[in-house]
Amino acid sequence: MKETINALEHLQQRTATALELLQPDKIRHQIVDFDKQMQDPSFWDDQKKARIISQRSANLSQRLEDWEGLKKEIDELLDLALEDKDDLDVNLRKEIDEQIDVLQKRYDKLELALLMKGEHDYAGAIISIHAGAGGDDAQDWAEMLARMYSRWAEKKNFSYDILNIARGSNTGIKSITLRIGGEFVYGQLVSEYGVHRLVRISPFDADHARHTSFALVEVLPELDEVGDIELDMKDLRIDTFASSGAGGQSVNTTNSAVRIVHIPTNISVSCQNERSQQQNKETALNILKIKLQQLANQQRVNHIKDLKGEHKEVAWGNQIRSYVLHPYKLVKDLRTDYEESNPDKVLDGEIDEFIEAYLRMNVAV
Repeated sequence: MKETINALEHLQQRTATALELLQPDKIRHQIVDFDKQMQDPSFWDDQKKARIISQRSANLSQRLEDWEGLKKEIDELLDLALEDKDDLDVNLRKEIDEQIDVLQKRYDKLELALLMKGEHDYAGAIISIHAGAGGDDAQDWAEMLARMYSRWAEKKNFSYDILNIARGSNTGIKSITLRIGGEFVYGQLVSEYGVHRLVRISPFDADHARHTSFALVEVLPELDEVGDIELDMKDLRIDTFASSGAGGQSVNTTNSAVRIVHIPTNISVSCQNERSQQQNKETALNILKIKLQQLANQQRVNHIKDLKGEHKEVAWGNQIRSYVLHPYKLVKDLRTDYEESNPDKVLDGEIDEFIEAYLRMNVAV
């Protein structure tokens, strides 16, 4: 029983530390503030803003309830174990040990969300995948990555849809943009930003030679409101074209797809998933604003780095992970050194261990 009590006391201490980091009093003040706003008769005049506040309030309340509920159950189980400290009730001890495993899993799940401290980590994500140089192999690799993230979303019961897709001339995709909805999706998938490298025997090479392919993964938070970004319509070039994606016959037979180019930065955003041209335009404009906000934030960071004499990194050159299918099998993240010897499992959406290793890389709870 001594080992059982030690395990419970350790879990109790970790939970108390996590609750301290969570700052419960601050969260309660935020919830009270949200409640005051929601009681205002004009609250629902701006429905988009109202939905954001309502969701944030609900998320904070649930987060606090989960942590405090966990602590209460640990405390109660520890009291029970201490009562049986000198007894030999084998069945009770087995039951307590089993319950510790359950509570530990709950702790691990809650702790992962606690590690996400970014301003927009709670949001959904917009993830874009671009095939690198390499023709069919690179385009096939981009499609494999798209399937990997789609499978990850399915297993998490997150919603996802394709906003835009440019298919390869023979196989695969040149680029694709997915929208994945759910709590803390961005906080998890931000770990995927960067260049992904595939090494395998090419299925498109008659000589069965080994090929290396690259694809760039970009991740943005899905935001309903985007800072102070305002767009001047004179800076935009807006093109419409026939959709090539899913969405029904009416989507594919009309020029409902929209491409918007921000001329000063040459940032291009396309959307073809929605049924109407106006809906596609609104979605594309919102994604463009998010990209411009991210660009502005990055420029500020780079300016600080320049002042410190640090070198500016080039995103496309930052290979973050290698997926080797030949001559051996291994997926390795080059930032965390976490690796998995079963690439098939990873490519089927089992990427949680990579995400967790990234989140824990610089943070300890």
